[in-house]
Amino acid sequence: MILSCQNISKAFNEKNILKNVSFHIEDYDKAAIVGINGAGKTTLLKIIVGDMQPDEGIVTLSKDKTFGYLAQHQSVDTENTIYEELLTVKQELITLETRIRETELQMKAVDGKELERLMELYSQLTHRFESDGGYSYRSELTGVLKGLGFTEEEFDKPVSTLSGGQKTRVALGKLLLLRPDLIMLDEPTNHLDMSSITWLETYLMNYKGAVIIVSHDRYFLDRIANKIIEIDQTRASIFTGNYSSYAQKKEQLRAAEWKAYLNQQREIKHQEAVITKLKSFNREKSVKRAESREKMLDKIERIEKPTEANTDMHISLEPKYTSGNDVLHVENLSKSFASLSLFQDIGFDIKKGEHVAIIGDNGTGKTTILKIINGLLPADSGSLRLGTNVHIGYYDQEHHVLHMEKTLFEEISDEYPSLNNTEIRNTLAAFLFTGEDVFKQIKALSGGERGRVSLAKLMLSESNFLILDEPTNHLDITSKEILEDALNGYTGTVLYVSHDRYFINRTASRILELSGHTLTNYLGNYDYYLEKKQQLALSSQMADGSPSSAPVPSGTGEKESAAKLNWKEQKELQAKQRKRENELKRLEERIENLEQRDAEIDGEMSRPEVCTDVAKLQELSREKEGIAAELEQLMERWEVLEAGE
Repeated sequence: MILSCQNISKAFNEKNILKNVSFHIEDYDKAAIVGINGAGKTTLLKIIVGDMQPDEGIVTLSKDKTFGYLAQHQSVDTENTIYEELLTVKQELITLETRIRETELQMKAVDGKELERLMELYSQLTHRFESDGGYSYRSELTGVLKGLGFTEEEFDKPVSTLSGGQKTRVALGKLLLLRPDLIMLDEPTNHLDMSSITWLETYLMNYKGAVIIVSHDRYFLDRIANKIIEIDQTRASIFTGNYSSYAQKKEQLRAAEWKAYLNQQREIKHQEAVITKLKSFNREKSVKRAESREKMLDKIERIEKPTEANTDMHISLEPKYTSGNDVLHVENLSKSFASLSLFQDIGFDIKKGEHVAIIGDNGTGKTTILKIINGLLPADSGSLRLGTNVHIGYYDQEHHVLHMEKTLFEEISDEYPSLNNTEIRNTLAAFLFTGEDVFKQIKALSGGERGRVSLAKLMLSESNFLILDEPTNHLDITSKEILEDALNGYTGTVLYVSHDRYFINRTASRILELSGHTLTNYLGNYDYYLEKKQQLALSSQMADGSPSSAPVPSGTGEKESAAKLNWKEQKELQAKQRKRENELKRLEERIENLEQRDAEIDGEMSRPEVCTDVAKLQELSREKEGIAAELEQLMERWEVLEAGE
């Protein structure tokens, strides 16, 4: 075991963020911490590395073990070039290399015992240099830089001139080259393009140490993680396997929790109804039975109502009008900025109902294509044509469609003046803006909050052609899944740019890859795209295989027999249920009649003429005893049937 967290608790302003969080990390674990925004994932990482103290609990890192931590935002302040900055990590090897060179020079000028001493030292130094990777550290450094998306031309760029995202990549490169026993990464894929993320996945999968990752990139987590630590409502739950395995188990657990809760609620209501019925019989034994059931009911450990899944944000996307079959035609489109050519003579068509994803490395021009379609940028050459009755809804990752000086309420009311105050508030509430939040200015919102406002406007647009630029940026995993479900249920057409491979895999029916100034079409989701790319890499000349007719699945007869058997069993159960209900009804009617007759006998026995008639009294008493005995049997049978036996 390399790391142990025991009963970690943390609160801010008396609000619990983490409560009794416990887990451990083994030497080669690849663990992911997941949870909604604000769940406390980053707080937990900061507590582990010592940047923040827990209110309670203990963090234990094994002796002689090292760790490295990459925060979401890095401020690398140095005048070094990118290459020089990464080289600082290898300072020990550089110093060792210098000593080896110095020793070589000294050996040329001496002999005898001094030469023997220097030769022994030289042997020790070169052995250490070799075992520590001295002969490969420069190629390793170059490989890491290229893997993280830096070109050789950029190696000499001063770090001080880089963007925040580039500085984060430099910091990540330094951390990987340090090779600590435990790597902790907070949203490492935020500033990487697809090829860099794929490289990082491979690097971490083969890493000879432990890794803890906080990330919203589910495809990334699927490939790397073998353990999921979920933070939900301040508590931690541990799941073995990758993200998809966790999501499946989580859904099964949630379903089981709901089933247990609903079954218990049903049983409680049933027992309460039986107690009421027993009391209504107004007999001593029935009342005692009712009291006994009440005591049992009081002792039941009540199951808390489980939290609802995916009920925070509510997105409903539905076009108001139906478009024609031809939604978009693009022909010979080209765009350059100064000497930088993004793409040349590209063309594609989009049909009604298609969900098309444009993918490619950063800087290839994906967002530019969307802006040209929306009329925000002119093309250098080429043409595009929208189809009949096409109405565009645009989601811009930079949120230029929002007005920074307006409040949330004004943003919606100005765009959709037909909505009344209640409708506007209900719309904003569906995207988690309630109370006084609706009067915040757009400029005061975080990136994730602006994204939710843009999604709210998109929902209200009722457009039949959605154009989305990085729609999952700043969304937590739960919100991403809600958006995915909304898009999968959307009957209009979708064109989007995204680097979220899990999102693409779930929502795309076709992929356009922008690479080498041109577009390549793939008819399928992201997994299909990867498979096809791999095939093309293995062989540039693949024969077109004609699809064979699908064979009849084996076991079809057995399935039909099973279906018939299930139907028969179902009919038998239904018949049995009807029989039980009918018997219950007859029992209740008989009990009611007997109790009525019992009351009548009491009335008769109190009449003066009967009180003096011994024979009549004996007859009525025998009847009353018979009624009591029969009622006892009927009530016992009634309880058995009520219990479903």
